[in-house]
Amino acid sequence: MTLTLNYTYRIYPDSKQEVMLSEWLEICRRSYNYALRELKDWIASKKCPIDRCSLESEYIMCADYPFPSYHQQQNQLPKAKKVYPLLAKVPSQVLQTNVRRLHDAWDFFRNRGFGFPRFKKYGQMKSLLFPQFRSNPLTGWQIKLPKLGKVRINLHRPIPDGFVIKQVRVIKKAMGWFAVISIQSDINLPEIESPFGHFLGIDVGLSSYLATSDNYVEKGRKFFKSEHRKLKLLQRRLSRKQKRCDPGDSQSPRERAPRQRSNNYEKARKKVEKQHNHIAFKRKDYQFKLAHKVCDMGDSIFMEDIDFRTMAKGFLGKHTLDAGFGQFRDILKYICKIRGKYFGLVDHRGTSQTCPNCRAEVRKTLSDRVHNCPECGYQCNRDVASAQEICNRGIETTTLGLRGKETVCQVEVSGVMSLDNWRRGNLPLWAEISHRELGSPRYTA
Repeated sequence: MTLTLNYTYRIYPDSKQEVMLSEWLEICRRSYNYALRELKDWIASKKCPIDRCSLESEYIMCADYPFPSYHQQQNQLPKAKKVYPLLAKVPSQVLQTNVRRLHDAWDFFRNRGFGFPRFKKYGQMKSLLFPQFRSNPLTGWQIKLPKLGKVRINLHRPIPDGFVIKQVRVIKKAMGWFAVISIQSDINLPEIESPFGHFLGIDVGLSSYLATSDNYVEKGRKFFKSEHRKLKLLQRRLSRKQKRCDPGDSQSPRERAPRQRSNNYEKARKKVEKQHNHIAFKRKDYQFKLAHKVCDMGDSIFMEDIDFRTMAKGFLGKHTLDAGFGQFRDILKYICKIRGKYFGLVDHRGTSQTCPNCRAEVRKTLSDRVHNCPECGYQCNRDVASAQEICNRGIETTTLGLRGKETVCQVEVSGVMSLDNWRRGNLPLWAEISHRELGSPRYTA
């Protein structure tokens, strides 16, 4: 088994290297759009019937013209360099991976049925991929990239022993330049297929960002709202800037030079982009720290399998997107994998409307923040009760849910529907296994 990790570092190219990188990004953008234009022309030529077509809207090509596949467009790059000498400035493998990016988007569109690749506007190409290295490009506090030379890098954490650098992606952001180094190793990690140790259920929400089945509640965080005042000010300043400057106002329309973005507009736009980067970095840093904190609490972690995109379409959509629950779930899954923890997803339907102690249905509205079961009298925080129910379902979906249990319920077979004595005499799964694993005092309703 091959283990692949991505480490992100800040790099500091000098002024000459920064100009080269910006020029490479623009060349890759143009080559990407050219390849996409070939693809769209081929598709448009196949839309109309064979006996009639529109000369105004359809692009006519030869009937036996082959589909512009990845290998065909890749093989045309050496010929294109003779016609367009600017392509020779960019490393050849970077151009090949740029075409590969287009066809990955095309394959993704064909699989899911929507999301056709779009043309990239000026400045939208943000990354370059160097896919192969003959030797280790890291030398001390510098990284050596093809045709670029040695670039200063902030190696805040070293590459682990036994890992080999496979590829490097250089990303341009408003905060600066970053290098995402992909490293691989042939070490064998044990596959954790079943839960073990202490079980922990997690419920995420807006009032409390996270609640666990062990009565731990993390208060809600609003990353965008806390920084929205400064962002609003910067956006107001940007809206008042002149977007484009026309150097040929005094000339005739035919002799005018193409309009360019004004310098003041670019400065204001970069400040807005930096503020958005600051909010995103702040959110991701908090989620990584919280994921490690959750892994310290338990060995087997269960989370609800919910589509947060649907949740973001409600009247609290702005706050849901600000919380970034989907990103946190992916980060938690990654942290559990590298730390040897079990991570599982359970059905989310009715977790907040079910009592974790007696499993009876207890209807609640969003304003009800306390769970109070009329059947067994169990009372606790609403989010904690939901996390305990998630833990119950996680245990039931594994083999541990049937360990030491009878396969047929005696009460249901006998037809006796008075379950008070039965419910009070049996622990819920999350409390029983926690008691068995940790030796905690017996829970009573």
